[in-house]
Amino acid sequence: MSRSIDRPALIVGLLLLAAAAIVAFDASRQTITSNYGVGPTAMPYVVCTGLAVLGLAHFIVAFKDGLPKPEEADSKALLWIIGGLVGLVACIALGGGFIIATAIIFACTARGFGRDALIVDIIIGAILGTVIYVVFLKLLTLSLPAGPLEALLS
Repeated sequence: MSRSIDRPALIVGLLLLAAAAIVAFDASRQTITSNYGVGPTAMPYVVCTGLAVLGLAHFIVAFKDGLPKPEEADSKALLWIIGGLVGLVACIALGGGFIIATAIIFACTARGFGRDALIVDIIIGAILGTVIYVVFLKLLTLSLPAGPLEALLS
């Protein structure tokens, strides 16, 4: 009885395990310590564990028979999502700030997933970005990239 191996799943599993090893190595070399509870190295280990679990799951899937073949990707949707990522990076790099960047990525991702209300999605993204910015600024006392809208909130 011959079993075929799903090579893409095997390759993705290897890449995920390699990423987990890199994250674990990087976390082990951090010198930042904490005098209270969980320190800053905890989250990289959580990410490392998640990557390792996903990598092992890909190995299991790679050796199963009868895996469904993925359907063809929607190139228009991918372009909207990639455009949103490019818009986010450009907005932050050019000083537009976190709120506008969040509105851009939210609206483009929603459009990529088939939603057809771009203006409403920009408004929803701006509201979400504002809430997230205020939480980071006031509750967590952490700064996010500031632009003209963030200057109004500071």
